Amino acid sequence: MEIRLNPYTNPVLGKVFKHIIAAGKVLEESGLPTATQELVKLRASQINGCGFCTDMHFKDAVHHGESPERLNLVAAWREATVFTEAERAAIELTEEATRIADAAGGVSDEVWARATQHYDEDQLGALVGAIALINAFNRANVILQTPAGDYRPGQFA
Repeated sequence: MEIRLNPYTNPVLGKVFKHIIAAGKVLEESGLPTATQELVKLRASQINGCGFCTDMHFKDAVHHGESPERLNLVAAWREATVFTEAERAAIELTEEATRIADAAGGVSDEVWARATQHYDEDQLGALVGAIALINAFNRANVILQTPAGDYRPGQFA
């Protein structure tokens, strides 16, 4: 499979990606734990069927010390016993926000309330930002049919 349009050589899409990447750098410096950010990115990517981002965030998470066993269970997080209550709240928020069209009211008050039990206002802002950004990346990569499997941690640093 070849990418339909390369965002790093296309001047317009390249500028868009540059701004999304810059927003991601803000999130990296937030108080939201790196492990939580990677779990959120992985789960949204799984839901959206973005092979490139699923590959990338699995590998980035392992690179940052996450266990492959926990990452393997992200798709089945409700039954898994390996996640903290805070991580479970973040993954649940990610699912509802990613599947926003599936629920008439968007993210439920109950899911939001669970997230507020574990994260302060700045961390919630980072969580919302991370979910929004990964969904943007997922959608672009799915549209472009970006091939998956060759990502190396740090290749975009």
